[in-house]
Amino acid sequence: MLCDECREHDASVHLTKLVRGEVAQEHLCAQCAAARGITTTVTTPKSVLGEFLHAVQQQEVTDASESTRCSFCNMTLKDFRTSGRLGCAQCYTAFEGRLRELLLRVHRHSQHQGRRYMPPASHILEQATTVGELRDRLQRAIFNEEFELAASLRDKLKDVE
Repeated sequence: MLCDECREHDASVHLTKLVRGEVAQEHLCAQCAAARGITTTVTTPKSVLGEFLHAVQQQEVTDASESTRCSFCNMTLKDFRTSGRLGCAQCYTAFEGRLRELLLRVHRHSQHQGRRYMPPASHILEQATTVGELRDRLQRAIFNEEFELAASLRDKLKDVE
């Protein structure tokens, strides 16, 4: 399809306008669209993962570190740059220096800066375990039609909760 304005180049920008209640379509080439001030480039949103993978691809690797291999899975740093994934848990040790540099550039910190996981208190875990066991026993008692036992388990469950 040719450009509606210059009639020389193929149309690469397709505009749909609503003019006085009627739909009008225009087909323009990149040059005519640029002359009207219409940008034709598409920008992609930045993401942390995208930045990380970009940093992996852009990382300069010397020949000495390029030949470094993980002793467990035999993966090289070049393989990591190509796939964006490490082969095994021992790769973190084998490529530690290069990964530290990369992560420092990506995250701008060498220490964790976010929230920390705090395990629940031991009495809460014990209560959750007890509740789970009582519910299982209650379900079995109901299934086996042991209603007196089920009633006592129900009462114990209410006390614990």
